[in-house]
Amino acid sequence: MPMRATLIALLAASVSIQNPAPAAYRVYAVRYATVADFPVASLVAGADPARRADIAMMIWLLEGERGRTVLFDAGFHGEEYLEQWKPRDYLRPDAALRRLDVNASDVTDVVVSHVHWDHLDGAGLFPRARVWLQREEHDYYVGPDGRVRNRGIDERGAALLGELRREGRLELVDGDGVEILPGVTVHTGGRHTYASQYVSVRTPGGIVVLASDNLYLYENLDRGVPIAQTFDAGANRQAQQRMIELAADRNWIVPGHDPLVFTRFPRVADGVAAIPR
Repeated sequence: MPMRATLIALLAASVSIQNPAPAAYRVYAVRYATVADFPVASLVAGADPARRADIAMMIWLLEGERGRTVLFDAGFHGEEYLEQWKPRDYLRPDAALRRLDVNASDVTDVVVSHVHWDHLDGAGLFPRARVWLQREEHDYYVGPDGRVRNRGIDERGAALLGELRREGRLELVDGDGVEILPGVTVHTGGRHTYASQYVSVRTPGGIVVLASDNLYLYENLDRGVPIAQTFDAGANRQAQQRMIELAADRNWIVPGHDPLVFTRFPRVADGVAAIPR
């Protein structure tokens, strides 16, 4: 190779090393259970109280290019929840991830959208993971003694957060629009709970938004209707609009409990959909 070409190649390699490509993830929705005959009026503001639907219980796996394996929300496994809700086709969240050949010990980070039992409880199943939660969410619901401060979290969830904090694995995030990991940014404003968060994730094709319960169903987004359980309906509508602005494609906004996720996106394993197509 001529000297000039060699020099150009070396300089290009140096720039590539100093400025690596932005982190990108492969994103999967993983369904681990179904809650049957759920009242739609508890999901969509103003819905007919007689309407019922089977809702999907899901978590989201973000597989990074640099050895990072991130879980958004962690599901549940407590016996009291299984007894109360009697979910169909239940598979413990860590077992559900094995459909993608991911073991619990592989998970490096768990981002928890909010402190409700079906999103927080499974965080303790991942022994090596840091757990990310909004500081305002934590401090509103959990006292310094690891006990319940306000309704919205139960004693089991508060105790889990207390344990994670003592272990040094709880990462409390201060505010909106924070890139907590390369390519993973958290956003507040959905107001499902006091300071619930959703995430925007960089993928090779563009930004995917995982809404969790800040957007229960596609129906909320399609009709511009807030979720039924929120601190602030107006703020929730604004958050939905912001999701549209953040996502590379409106179809890349993923609601928290809609079974249509598993028909709108391609199936890659039993109960697993790849997002985006």
